[in-house]
Order: sequence, then structure tokens, then C-alpha cells
Amino acid sequence: MPIVPKEIEEYTARYATPESAVFTELVKATYARTDAPMMQVGKIEGAFLRLLASALRAKRVLEVGTFTGYSALCFAEALPDDGKVVTCDIDPKNTMIAREYWEKSPHGKKIELKLGPASETIPALAGEFDLAFIDADKENYPVYWDLIAPKIRPGGIVVIDNVLWGGSVLDAKPDAETRAIIAASKKAAEDPRFLTTMLSVRDGMLLAWKKV
Repeated sequence: MPIVPKEIEEYTARYATPESAVFTELVKATYARTDAPMMQVGKIEGAFLRLLASALRAKRVLEVGTFTGYSALCFAEALPDDGKVVTCDIDPKNTMIAREYWEKSPHGKKIELKLGPASETIPALAGEFDLAFIDADKENYPVYWDLIAPKIRPGGIVVIDNVLWGGSVLDAKPDAETRAIIAASKKAAEDPRFLTTMLSVRDGMLLAWKKV
């Protein structure tokens, strides 16, 4: 079920800040070397994430779900020289592609990859984060919310991706993944520490701003 008509998505892409050449190469590599290239954050969402990190003047970003590294590099481009993106994943094959293309960018040095279950990695991370992006295994979305929410600084933002899940969130009998996505969205919306909204960008994004 398409959320936004293809023609509208192509139109909106024209008005996103152009991506640097390394992203064009990374997209081609992702389509050539992975089984699920549609998992990649594209130009529209990538531009939004870069803008969001810039607007927050973020220095520390936490990402759950690296895939081939597109979104991590978007964040890195928005950070100052002493900024850091901590990105978590369990797949050594796809993240090898990510490392390859991060090395092609002067901003790649700001990215730290943590290979292993994010549910184990996140509790061990010290300090607060300005921004977090949840875009990994859907059944653990509620777990990731619970672990990440306390680590966001006041005034920081959590972004949860794929919250419309192709429209399946409206199914009468949703599957386990869809139920988890709905549960995470509900947790965020009902968390008194945050103000939330949901956007129909690509497959849906939930934004949660931590109250000051």
C-alpha cells in the first residue's frame, strides 16, 4: 500500500538539498549488493534527518539500525568536527558496505559502529544524546524506545521510522511486527516526558521531542 504517490515523492525530492556524490555511489552499491535495498533511507528522508540534526545543533546522535550507512552519514554531515554518531547493527555484511562508503567521506570519521544486539549496546552507552533514530527490527521497537528515551537530553528528539508500515497499522488483525510498531508509537505518544507527532514521510516517521 503506497503511502505517498510516486509522482508526489519524485516532486518533493526535487526540493531536498542535493546529496553529495558519495550518497549516489552508496545507493548504487546498496541496490547492487544487498537483498533489500528498499530498506535504505532515501534522499527525502535523509535530507530531513540531516536538517533535523542541524536544527538541533546536535553533537551526539544514536542510531539503531545501520544497514548500509546512508542515514548515519546524513547525520555525520550535520555534526561539528567533534560530533559523534553511534550506530548499532548486527549485520557484518551490510555494515561492511557502510564502512566502505564512510571512508570515502570526510565526515565518516564521526561515525562509530557498534556491532551486536542494540538491546545490549544501548544500556552500556554513557552520557546523553541530542537525537536518536530507531530504524531496525520492528519487533523490538518498544524495547528500543524504553532504552533510548531516558538517554535523550531535554530538548532532544527521537525519530521512529516506518511507523505506518505500508499501511498495515490499519489492519484489523496486524502481525507481530505491526503490533510492535503500534506499541512503540503508543508508548511515545503517551510518555509524559515527550511531545509527539507523526509524519507521512515515505513509510511514516514519528517525532518525539523531550520536554525541557
